[in-house]
Amino acid sequence: MGAFETEKPAKDAAALETQSSEEEYNQPSPLRKIISVSSIAAGVQFGWALQLSLLTPYVQLLGIPHKWSSLIWLCGPISGMIVQPIVGFHSDRCTSRFGRRRPFIAAGAAMVAVAVFLIGYAADIGYKMGDKLEQTPRVRAIGIFALGFWILDVANNTLQGPCRAFLADLAAGDAKRTRVANAFFSFFMAVGNVLGYAAGSFTNLHKMFPFAMTNACDLYCANLKSCFFLSITLLLIVTVTSLWYVKDKQWSPPPVNPDEEKTKSVPFFGEIFGAFKVMERPMWMLLIVTALNWIAWFPFLLFDTDWMGREVYGGDSEGDARLKQIYNKGVQSGALGLMFNSIVLGFMSLGVEWIGKRVGGAKRLWGIVNFILAIGLAMTVLVTKLAADYRKVAGPYAGPSPGIRAGALSLFAVLGIPLAITFSIPFALASIFSSSSGAGQGLSLGVLNLAIVIPQMIVSLGGGPFDALFGGGNLPAFIVGAIAAAVSGVLAITVLPSPPPDAPDMKTGAMGFH
Repeated sequence: MGAFETEKPAKDAAALETQSSEEEYNQPSPLRKIISVSSIAAGVQFGWALQLSLLTPYVQLLGIPHKWSSLIWLCGPISGMIVQPIVGFHSDRCTSRFGRRRPFIAAGAAMVAVAVFLIGYAADIGYKMGDKLEQTPRVRAIGIFALGFWILDVANNTLQGPCRAFLADLAAGDAKRTRVANAFFSFFMAVGNVLGYAAGSFTNLHKMFPFAMTNACDLYCANLKSCFFLSITLLLIVTVTSLWYVKDKQWSPPPVNPDEEKTKSVPFFGEIFGAFKVMERPMWMLLIVTALNWIAWFPFLLFDTDWMGREVYGGDSEGDARLKQIYNKGVQSGALGLMFNSIVLGFMSLGVEWIGKRVGGAKRLWGIVNFILAIGLAMTVLVTKLAADYRKVAGPYAGPSPGIRAGALSLFAVLGIPLAITFSIPFALASIFSSSSGAGQGLSLGVLNLAIVIPQMIVSLGGGPFDALFGGGNLPAFIVGAIAAAVSGVLAITVLPSPPPDAPDMKTGAMGFH
């Protein structure tokens, strides 16, 4: 009896401790933990900013013609369409002792490190495998680059969904804490963008890593390699720190009756299609507006720095040494413009809720900024024409005048306003409209993700060949984007339902996307 009486208090204490732990996990987490997890967005966005600003020009320098360079971006939407919903689905159900989200975040960070090595050393590995320095295209280097690019996109999609879902878990349904978590996530996205685009705009970054420049890797390649070194360092620091500091509750599936087990164990894609079946009209309208919005965004996001190097500066990635130098200078100027874009995005994301209330709600704000996007994309035609006219007078190697360059950079900055809304309102509305379906955080984001990656696939497949039909520049795709932005603005205001008044925690929340 004595042994039993001694054991009973210990069991009671353990049970009490377990109950206390459960209550702790069901309460909103401290702000410092939310900030720590949000900081992972800075590491992810640093690498994504480098992708957007430097990799399209880089594949052209490896020898892929401009009209086919967009095809390299197919890996993004394909991996996003398959990987992110699958990761979201399984992270909702992961029973690891490390928690539901942390194993996927750690795996994604490890894959980023591998991908960055392959991309940065693609030219060197290709040279070791037999590529000739004077040969274009460098087939082996392009193959290594494409492999690294695919792994990088898979890794990014493995990281993003669980990070967002982890923040939702930490907020524990608290309205104010959810808004704060989303605002910090958006803020750190902007920080990562600023750091990435700033790194891409520096021409002498390779001096930090003297070993970066080799016989096969020229100045542009060495700068790219150095940028990715900094990117992976930042990502690993914030990821390891956050996963060590913030604990993730181990999830246990609810008990299921044997008769119900078959209906509960629906295959993943069955759940995706099931989510589409139960979606009501508001969610379908959101997906349509989102798809049009991203048809507008992707041509600019994929070709903005190429547009600066080619149309604004008058360079050519396939021209003589001087034209290549001008092109590289334009690309770096475009990266500077993207840095300004990210600064505006960061400040704008902090004011989304306040501005939305002033203009009459989230959907009206989204519609208004889509018109700003349409005007901005249309203005690229004017900037291009002014730059071409200036070169006719000053000479083909003159580059743009200071005024034209300032106008182009201002255009980048202004487009940070609609981009901030694109990174926030659609995700918030998706959470509201799909709440009746009972889908988990990961699965809901995966459904909305399809409305983003399918337009990217369309642009990646058709953007380059479509531009080639009109002379090989970037303007035709930009004009199509301007039209799509205007249509999405009209639909957002006239067709998209307003969110119900009983969902204050979801009216805003910048949850950026790749």
